[in-house]
Amino acid sequence: MTARGFKLPPLQDNPDGSWGPSPAHLPAKFKDIPYAPYSKSDKLGRFADWTEGDARATGPSAAGATGPGGPGGRGGMRAGGRKDGPQAYGSGASNAFSYFHVEDEASFSLVDNKTSAPRRGGGGYGFQRGRGVGRGSMMGGRGGGNMRGGAGGAAGWGRGGQYGGRGSNRGMNRRGWKDWEKTSKVREGSVVIDPTWRMLEEIDFLRLSKLRLEVEQPETIESYGRIYAYDKAYDRVTTRNERPLVIPEKTRFNPSTSDDPVIQKFIQGEVASIYATDSILSMLMCAPRSVFGWDIIAIRDGENLILDKRDGGSSDTITVNENAADPPGDSEKETLNSATSLALEAMFINTNFAIQVVKDDTFSELPNPNPFAEDVDQLASAGYFYKLFDLSVNDEEEVKLLLRTEVDAYMPGSNPSKGEGLVTIKALNEFDAKAPGAGGAPDWRTKLDSQRGAVVATEMKNNSFKMGRWAVQSILAGAELMKLGYVSRANTRDNSRHVILSTATMRPSEFAAQLNVSLMNGWGIVRTIVDLCFKHPEGKYVLIKDPNKPVIRLYAVPHDAFAKDEEGEDDMVYEEDGE
Repeated sequence: MTARGFKLPPLQDNPDGSWGPSPAHLPAKFKDIPYAPYSKSDKLGRFADWTEGDARATGPSAAGATGPGGPGGRGGMRAGGRKDGPQAYGSGASNAFSYFHVEDEASFSLVDNKTSAPRRGGGGYGFQRGRGVGRGSMMGGRGGGNMRGGAGGAAGWGRGGQYGGRGSNRGMNRRGWKDWEKTSKVREGSVVIDPTWRMLEEIDFLRLSKLRLEVEQPETIESYGRIYAYDKAYDRVTTRNERPLVIPEKTRFNPSTSDDPVIQKFIQGEVASIYATDSILSMLMCAPRSVFGWDIIAIRDGENLILDKRDGGSSDTITVNENAADPPGDSEKETLNSATSLALEAMFINTNFAIQVVKDDTFSELPNPNPFAEDVDQLASAGYFYKLFDLSVNDEEEVKLLLRTEVDAYMPGSNPSKGEGLVTIKALNEFDAKAPGAGGAPDWRTKLDSQRGAVVATEMKNNSFKMGRWAVQSILAGAELMKLGYVSRANTRDNSRHVILSTATMRPSEFAAQLNVSLMNGWGIVRTIVDLCFKHPEGKYVLIKDPNKPVIRLYAVPHDAFAKDEEGEDDMVYEEDGE
């Protein structure tokens, strides 16, 4: 038996090295047929598959395809036993077989003015009442096509067209309902970024929240001011015997770091290398909790770094419901409950509440007088303690921070000159529980006495950043107690008259633990920002929180940025903290 011979057919090698049939050796019968080149995005499979079922078939086979084992059955399979449907060949290069209109038909239009009557309980993809959407329909009926679940229709959809059971709404996830109708709010920054500014660093909040630095107890260098005793009668105020909030005729100063004469004296004496106030530092330590925009000025002068603020800047702003799911917003028309109006109202309430709840005839003089004014009789109760913190990581370096802290009062019977019985006083404000931006807060007049825990939990959720700053400021000042007042509007449509509904007492360390505020994380953030500023040469920088993203950025700005002119106004155009 002789072996059969095999003759290799001729192979055509394209001169240009391309793949595919060459026009020079193309058979005549394939001359006018377009060739679709191969694409990596094509789905490759069987070139012939006799296991594919005919979707248009009728009879028992077609009934079985849509039954429990069909595309709409429990097996969840579609034609051909695949979950992703029939294969699409040539999807990456279909232009060769595309159909193009030869003639322009743009002038042709079909108008149908006939109105269709509304249908009740019909099939389709909408939610329906009753037991399912109908037998054989696209969703919810027995044996519905192209949906998992068989007799129940789509996966997880029971009879009645609802998710989770017969005709019930249990398990229906309504999160994001009608979100497509809502326009995304773009908040405006606390300061306009000039095009000439150069961005140096950008840090996201996820990285900031992982920083840690343990700092020892500070050393109090000097103390200034006069502190009044707290009036314990306000601890007995309830919603049944509310007190009006009065406007006292006293003044309290809160100068920036560079305008503080005591800090200037310490800078000349080279006491530390970093200088700041508790208001600025608390904002930096609680930065991962912030939502609105804010800014901090950093001045690098030789071996010193001064963390400063703008006059009327975001560090002095007390936001309202900043961390709520739908916080108050600003619009072109200034309203009573806009974010800017509520922030000014909150600052007004905090200042007056701290002055009102102290005794005018009982006070204690600190070793040094108030450094910001001479007429002490017209000054509000305020004590300024200058403390020195050591931020060094190892023994080889020396990084010290001089911080100005403030307290509002002291408990009667204690000695505030020795740092005993110091108290910080803050106030939460209620504007309108039914207004947009209220954050789901309950009505204080009806719930504050009976369900105080629910009120406090809601405020902690809606004002996490603000209350975290208050806790950090109290701890940095060495206060033993923190008085938290609940102040509401006398009339929801009038933001000029307020009443005091209650006053709560808490310890700052326990309050910080309830808010889940970590001082070690705050010190790690401060040390990281300080190292970034010292990495760059001398000059003026600004640290800006993006109002729409959880990131902070460091910009290099000119020396005359934010400088005051002769009229006392800044040369830059500032914007409020946003919506």
